[in-house]
Amino acid sequence: MIELIPAIDIIDGHCVRLTKGDYDQKTVYGDPLEMARQFEAIGYKRLHVVDLDGAKSKHIVNDEVLRRITSQTSLIVDFGGGIKTDDDLKKAFDAGASMVTIGSIAVSNPELFEKWLNQYGPERIILGADVRNGYISINGWKEDSKEELLPFLKRYVAMGVKNVLCTEISKDGTLSGPATLLYKEVMAVYPNLYLIASGGVSSMDDIKALNAAGIPSVVFGKAIYEGKINLKELWDWQNESSPA
Repeated sequence: MIELIPAIDIIDGHCVRLTKGDYDQKTVYGDPLEMARQFEAIGYKRLHVVDLDGAKSKHIVNDEVLRRITSQTSLIVDFGGGIKTDDDLKKAFDAGASMVTIGSIAVSNPELFEKWLNQYGPERIILGADVRNGYISINGWKEDSKEELLPFLKRYVAMGVKNVLCTEISKDGTLSGPATLLYKEVMAVYPNLYLIASGGVSSMDDIKALNAAGIPSVVFGKAIYEGKINLKELWDWQNESSPA
């Protein structure tokens, strides 16, 4: 059964969503802690938090918002955005993150990524693989690298990576449906990878399709805030469908 991970993106301390990573296409939805509490009250156990200010500024900015969420809920939080240095990584863990998602450094400084992977272990380090036109995008999706997705994953799977968050940027925030074929392609090559699909989820049917395709996990955000997904109904479906 697919793992369901609601998402909270943060700018200026507020919960927001962008469209295709465009900071000029921003919608503000309220207080991140209140959103997190709503997820927790329904029964969700895990949360994906992105510091969009941090991604843009290339250092963590909203660690205090992260601390509020982790100290006032019991949610398991994976955190990303702006983690570029040892100090950034320590700041994220000190603020209560259980796991961190790291993408740009894996492109620009593979040695540092490998050091962190060995230091903290593959259960706490998630490889961020944000894709645009087949290539990995970095620094808050402001830059496209020359790294193609599958060779990029091959290097890091060999290094010991077990968890990958893959976002199809052209889908993100569009409510146009996820890039299921892309995720199936990844799973066909790396069947043991814990792949977290992200981008484009617009309905429960999208999540059911990802589950049917054998995708281990999904992150979704805008569909929640725009009322396209009923979180209680989705939670009940997951629990009814899970083996006893």
